[in-house]
Amino acid sequence: MKFEAATIKDIANALGLSTSTVSRALRDSHEISIATKQLVLEYATRINYHPNPIALSLKEKRSRSIGVIVAEIANSFFSQAINGIESVAKDKGYNVIISQTHESFEKEVMTLQYLASRSIDGLLISVSSGTQNLEHLKALHDRGFPIVFFDRIVEDLQTHKVMVDNFRGAYDATLHLVNKGYKHIAVLAGPENLSITRERVAGYMEALAQSRMKPSKAMIKYSQFAGLYIDEVEQSLNQLLKLRPRPDAIFTASDKLTTNCMRVLKAKGIKIPEEMALVGFSNSDLIELLHPPLTVVRQPAFEMGQIATGMLLQLVESKKPVKEFERKILATNLIVQASS
Repeated sequence: MKFEAATIKDIANALGLSTSTVSRALRDSHEISIATKQLVLEYATRINYHPNPIALSLKEKRSRSIGVIVAEIANSFFSQAINGIESVAKDKGYNVIISQTHESFEKEVMTLQYLASRSIDGLLISVSSGTQNLEHLKALHDRGFPIVFFDRIVEDLQTHKVMVDNFRGAYDATLHLVNKGYKHIAVLAGPENLSITRERVAGYMEALAQSRMKPSKAMIKYSQFAGLYIDEVEQSLNQLLKLRPRPDAIFTASDKLTTNCMRVLKAKGIKIPEEMALVGFSNSDLIELLHPPLTVVRQPAFEMGQIATGMLLQLVESKKPVKEFERKILATNLIVQASS
């Protein structure tokens, strides 16, 4: 049997009322008596009636849905950000449609086209590692479609942006390694085209420079897929391990790079921190359970999701075009544990 959702007409037929009376009762109109409202509401609850979102969107010219595009939902940072997004969206009466790109530019374009065709009211996006051409985003933005960037932002579009202090987070992590006595510190970073990569590598280099340690290009390895695939991380580590002098510490500039770097080091039998110290960006809740527990740069992902959603809904619900935009930069937190 094909499922059919309960309608206002079903309630009206069952109670012997007109559809207009039922509709007004459900909207809590002052034109309907308290007794009739109670009768309608009790029956609507009993048959699990819910307003038709498509009909509502046609009436209000809004779908009350927002789209979210991230690299990977399983990534602890993005999953926490999504929790923050949903906490605000739900409170404001919006549904959230989530999609992931797996670091593919082509998937990002296809996903954006799909979400736009579903008449979402706005978009929260952290661009993929492969995104360099922004035409798919510019085309929507130029037509007044509300877009807010978080985490991985792009500079070319004038809109709200939420990020962490990437430079400071990387600087603090690298300086911690310097202060612990490590002399040959390497970095595993994401793709160079991402602003967060450039900012984190700049923080790493500044910490070395201020410590009178000359940064070496050979010690900097970029990952096209931001650590998503362990083979790419292993290839970078193999290159670092061949250097002379060999690195005695590694700073990893993203969640996936951190966890996959630790996996590869363990697989190679390299002891952490005795043979190689490790510090990296990570929002995993399991860092204390690892052996050894990881020293990490933690980002306020939940708060980032909340702030970005608030900004997006402000754009969506504004009665006139918004021309002044905010760049919100949140502080990171270095958690020192045994891996360094």
